[in-house]
Formats: sequence, structure tokens, C-alpha cells
Amino acid sequence: MTTTAAERARRGRRRGIVAVSVLLAWGVALAALVRRDILRTPAQAYAELGLRVNPGNVFYAVEQNGVAIGYASSTIDTVADGITFRDELVADLDVAGTRQRALARTDIKLSRAFALRTFALDVDAAGSPMRLSGRTEGDTALVYAMRGVGSAVDSQRIAVEGPILVPTLLPLATILKSPPKVGRSATFRAFDPRSMGSREITLQILAESLFVVDDSARFDAGRGRWVSALADTVRAWRVGAADGGFNGWVDAQGRVVESQQAGGLTLRRMAYEMAFENWRIAQASRGTPTLAGDVLEATAIASNVPLPEQRVQRLRVKLMAPSLSGFDLQGGRQTLDGTTLTVRTEEAPAFVADYVLPPAPAHRQRFRAELAGDPLLQVGALPIIRQAVAIAGDSRDPREIAERVNRWVHENVEKVPTFSIPNALSVLTDRRGDCNEHAQLFVALTRALGIPSRVASGVAYLNGKFYFHAWAEVYLGSWVAVDPTWGQFPADAAHLRVVTGGLGRQAELIRLIGTLRIEVEDVQ
Repeated sequence: MTTTAAERARRGRRRGIVAVSVLLAWGVALAALVRRDILRTPAQAYAELGLRVNPGNVFYAVEQNGVAIGYASSTIDTVADGITFRDELVADLDVAGTRQRALARTDIKLSRAFALRTFALDVDAAGSPMRLSGRTEGDTALVYAMRGVGSAVDSQRIAVEGPILVPTLLPLATILKSPPKVGRSATFRAFDPRSMGSREITLQILAESLFVVDDSARFDAGRGRWVSALADTVRAWRVGAADGGFNGWVDAQGRVVESQQAGGLTLRRMAYEMAFENWRIAQASRGTPTLAGDVLEATAIASNVPLPEQRVQRLRVKLMAPSLSGFDLQGGRQTLDGTTLTVRTEEAPAFVADYVLPPAPAHRQRFRAELAGDPLLQVGALPIIRQAVAIAGDSRDPREIAERVNRWVHENVEKVPTFSIPNALSVLTDRRGDCNEHAQLFVALTRALGIPSRVASGVAYLNGKFYFHAWAEVYLGSWVAVDPTWGQFPADAAHLRVVTGGLGRQAELIRLIGTLRIEVEDVQ
């Protein structure tokens, strides 16, 4: 059969029409994809996360060096007007040879569109409870309140941009955002309790593996404990944060399978009876608990050479860590050159104050941040003021008074290892605590008198190791490091400052736990 030129032309046009139609359809589909995955707003992306959340609860054994020291649970529930999350943890922690119980509970409520509505964090360690709570005002502001023992509620309002999450939800959001794949990362804007502000936090999927998880349990009378009755194989992805926050394995529903915590602690998912009942049974059978591993020793950093017993006047070390950015390593008596840190004990001119007490208004304005109080640093509380005035006596010399306060705190606060949140007023009342409590009280007392001061945190050398430690810095003619815990005025050069500031800044040290190595190069 012969095809005419006219027929061939018509077929060509039809093919052209089909080709154009295919291209148009492809273009429309691509545009929809771009609009959905690239041009969609954060609120729309969060709303899709909310649709993927499934209710349920999981349980964990809290372990240290393979020994169960506590119990944890995580519950997700979908209610008529939103989604609720509750995490609870109780653990017996060994601190400097003594056992202390720590309790923590987080309650979070989101809208059905996965937008944060309210949250509350309750922590009670060594009988020092603290509560941090907050609520959002649309997508533009967050109001939070913090309260410690014996302190008034501190409520503040911070501006935010768009919807935000809280850090505990980030692993779940990372997995549910899109099908998990090794190498993929996800960035969310979150309220950061460390800085009391909002910031972007990025988590990355680092690996994929299979886990055997005990789903149900039966009681073994012969062994006197609960054992696995049914196990299930769960696929999980390791999720990690660049700032050293979360590090653990999360399943396809966004629930933690296993995670590692600071101090050598591990949360391991298992049946309720195996997680809680076995821990309770072990507590009852041990009587006096066997120490599973000291938290302080687990985080200590061995020194490559022993330092002299006398006070170190100059120390040069090489710091080895994944990242040293964002820390307060440079300034004052510390000099950082690359990864080499040199610390020199302050000399006499630094102790000559350039002001007298009571301070002038210009002095208070200049050091407004270093004289202010907060819910855990009750500078204006009458007991703090009375004690500070009693210590100062008739002196008006900031250097003399600062040394008196340092000596008073050292001599009157019992050295007791704690695992609690430092609260100056509670320390003044109880007269006991570790380095955090000593530093917190010193800063409250000196600030109450008009002497600028701040908490310094980092590592300090003791008996062959560098321990994470807290001390203080006081402004005289310049900033001077002092250690009320060890009674040093000034603190020796074996104190390596990493951060300055309160609880939020101190939490930055988590990035270095288990990753920091110190090589001593020179000591005098």
C-alpha cells in the first residue's frame, strides 16, 4: 500500500501533537513536584509530617556499661485537636562514688499540622527540681517560663520565624520528612533550651542497620526476672546532629530504637517488663546498689604526661576534637593558635580593680550582663544580698571582697558530688554541692555586691586526668579566673576554659564529651 505525502504529513503532525502533549504533561508534573517539594512553605511541610505520625508507646532500659540503671518511656497520642508526646526517664547515676536518682519528663503538644503549641520539661536531680515550660503565639513568638527551687518564675518572650519544634522531636521529624536514606539530611528551626532562643538544627542520616527488639516478655521463675517472649527485627537508621546533640538509631516510624547519651549511658528499646520490672527487681535484690560506672570518670580525659603537684603557672596543650568552633577558648589568659591552647595564670596588674564599690551607674551599664540575675542566679534575693554584705564587711576593694567571697564559698559549702541543676539560693541554704554549685553561688554573691562575674566551664587537671569542671571569672582590672571549689585565687593554669556563661552555654560542653583529647606540650 502506498502512503501519499499528505498522509505522511498528517501522521507527522499527530506524532508532533503526541510529543508536545507528553512534554506538557511532564512539565506540569515537574511543576507540581517543584511546588510540593521546593516551593512549599515550612508550615505545609510540617503539616505533611503530622499526617505520618502514628500513636503508640515504647519502653527503654537505661544502661551504663551493660548494667541497667534506669527506665524510660516514650508515648505518642493523637487527640481531637492535636498530637501529644510524653517522654519520661528515671535513672540512678553514680557520681564520684555515690548514687543519685535523676528524674526527667517532657510533655509536648502539637497541632494536627505538627506545629508546636505547648511544652514542659521537668527535671529533678538530687532533690533540686526545675521546670521549663513554654507556648507559641502563632508562628511569630514563643513565651517560655523557667523556675527553680526557691526562685520566682522567669518568663520571657522571644521572636521566632515560622513554625518551630523542640529538639526532642527532631529525630522523628528527620525520618518522617521523606523516605529515610543514608546521606540525607534535614534542617528544622527549633527552640534551643541551651540558648533560650530559636535556631536551625541539622540532623543527618549516617547509617542503616537491622536490630532485634524484644516486643513482649514472660517471667522466668528460675531466673527471677523477665525474659524475651517474642522478638522482632526492626530496620533503623542512625541519626546524628552536627552539634553533638542527638546520636542514635531511629525506626521508620521515627521512634528511637537505641541511643547513646553523655557519660556512657545507653537507651535500649525493649518490652516494658524487661525495661522496668527487671530494673526494679535488680534494685530490690542488690540492697546496696553496685556502682555501674562513675559518670565523672567516664567523661574524664587522660593526660599524656602527669602535671606537677604544685600550682601550674603556664600550660600549653594541643586540643584534638571534631570541631572547636563556637567555644570561648580565646581571650583573657588563654591564647589559641590553631589547635594549640596556651594558658597563663594572671599576674599582679590584673588584680588591681579599675573601680570601687559601690559601683557607679556607668559601671553597672558597662557590665549589665555580668551583674544581672536569672531564675537560678538570684542576685536580688534578700538571703543572697545579706550574705554578700556580711562577707564584704567594711571593705570597698573589689579584689579583696572577691577573694573573701571565694574563700567563704570554699570553706562553707560542703564538697558533695551532685547531678542536679545549680541554683544559687538553694546552695546558700543547703551549703552543699559540687563545682557547679560553688561557682553559681560565688557569682550570685559577687554580682549582688556590684562585682562583675560569670561562670566559666571547661576541663581542669586532677590526679592524672582532665575532668569537666566549672569555676568562675571575676572582673577586677581585667577578667581573672578563680576556683571556689578548690579554693584557688587565682585558679591555676591547669584550668582550660571552654565556655563562659550559664546553663545554656555550659550545655555546649556535650559536644566535647567522648570526643575531646588533650596532649600536654609544655608545663611550667
